[in-house]
Amino acid sequence: MLEGCVPWPADVAARYRRQGWWEGITIPQLLERSAARHPQKTALVCGELRISYDELVTGYRRLACRFLESGIKSLDRVVLQLPNGPEFVLAYFALTRIGAIPVMALRAHRHSEVRHFLKASGAVAYVIPDRIGSFDYRDMAREVGIDAPALRHVFVSGEPGPGQIDLRSMISAPMSDEAVVAALAGHDPDPGEVTTMLLSGGTTSLSKLIPRTHEDYVLNARLCGRAGGFTEATVFMAILPLGHNYNLASPGMLGCFYYGGTVVLAASGDPAEVFSLVQRDKVTVIAAVVPLISNWLNSAVPDEYDLSSLKVIQNGGARLAPELRGRMRERFGCLPQEIYGTAEGLINMVPLDAADAMLLNSSGVPVCEDDEIKVLDDDGNEVPDGEPGELVTRGPYTIHGYYNAPEKQAEAFTPDGFYRMGDIVRKQGRHVFTEGRRKDLINRGGEKISCEEVENLIFGHPKVKAVTLVAMPDPVFGEKACAFVIPKEGETLGFDELIAFLRQQKIASFKLPERLEVVKEFPLSPVGKILKRALRETIAARIERETADAKT
Repeated sequence: MLEGCVPWPADVAARYRRQGWWEGITIPQLLERSAARHPQKTALVCGELRISYDELVTGYRRLACRFLESGIKSLDRVVLQLPNGPEFVLAYFALTRIGAIPVMALRAHRHSEVRHFLKASGAVAYVIPDRIGSFDYRDMAREVGIDAPALRHVFVSGEPGPGQIDLRSMISAPMSDEAVVAALAGHDPDPGEVTTMLLSGGTTSLSKLIPRTHEDYVLNARLCGRAGGFTEATVFMAILPLGHNYNLASPGMLGCFYYGGTVVLAASGDPAEVFSLVQRDKVTVIAAVVPLISNWLNSAVPDEYDLSSLKVIQNGGARLAPELRGRMRERFGCLPQEIYGTAEGLINMVPLDAADAMLLNSSGVPVCEDDEIKVLDDDGNEVPDGEPGELVTRGPYTIHGYYNAPEKQAEAFTPDGFYRMGDIVRKQGRHVFTEGRRKDLINRGGEKISCEEVENLIFGHPKVKAVTLVAMPDPVFGEKACAFVIPKEGETLGFDELIAFLRQQKIASFKLPERLEVVKEFPLSPVGKILKRALRETIAARIERETADAKT
């Protein structure tokens, strides 16, 4: 395995292969197997462009040859920062075909993050668009490249800058099938080797690199696709970045390709964009996040389209309130499916045939029967079902360590090899119920407030479109709760009105927010998660100014 990665113990790996969890195939073989079954079927839809399985395989294999000609070789790391589109799909499969390792940067990442990715991974190449909107990625590549001594190539989808390489010309350059076969001979990656590096911890610190192998990541896609009910008839819509684990393989694009379905790329989460594509392409599954779902539920636009093909809307990243799950099912006539997991491994999904109590409240069950999960207290002792604690896990697709980060091992893993999820949950059998991040509790003078618990109650207020609860500094209690709320269109919400509503819910008084901030939008991460850290900084600065003004 790539130096700097922590491998599975040999006996454990042998057991996973013996039990059939690891199939001994690579990520590209996952796609090629489906292409062999139905080569002319549409694999990818982007705007008016439709690409068949056969065309997709032919295209990525030719690009793989061009990467080889450029000097990219097995185990080379390549930072991949392309928006959703055919170029992303072709580049991802081409790199993994020759054993190179894509490092999955997101479109919104900028100099600080990209500089870190290049240096931490030792990347020899960087793949970018020319520009999106007013931002020029070519300029950024030149600036960050100064601090990345291993970087040799910058591939640009669009117009390359000086010294940069035209990716689209590489894709379109003709090459015979015989030449492709000859060029790729001897470049078959090992299924047990690292295939992809995902990112961890990007909303609170510079991301750690998560090495996923072909075998464990194929399994990730396969089991998530199974839990999502994916078949050859699946038409899966991707809105969020394909470079994120959720849309890449949980079940995402790879889960859809594993079962021979069709992937539809949406240009944005705008209701008209999304639901016009549902009608046009007969979309059956959408992968979404809380802000998107909340926006769709508060829009009249979906009513203008035929949504009869839609069977499931998945939610990942942050827990969707039960009320919103129920509204989504009633409004769109489809099932809500909660997905809770981590790029490091474990994925939980609510079974599509679950009873209402679980469908509307649970954060899911592990997708693999061999996923081991435990809930631990602060002393590392396992707690009974129904008691809160930190979720830890190990299994056939959960990593044993980050890339080149030995200092993180003791913090991230238990001595017996369980990965610490960092989430507070309650467990009921195999069902998991999330209560928020371990470090996302508000400590009000020793009383712990679960942000998610209070947020779910506030969601029940008829005037509330979206809410998030964060800690604000207090000289007496250390922390108090501040509610940031986006009201529904045309509505106003006052602090006293909110507190009166919450008191009717008969919750402990220490859980009540002690400040209300009404806003038009929340700061979001590249994958749609609310950046609570930014909101905590905002309210802390505001309180500091108010305190200073009061003294003058």
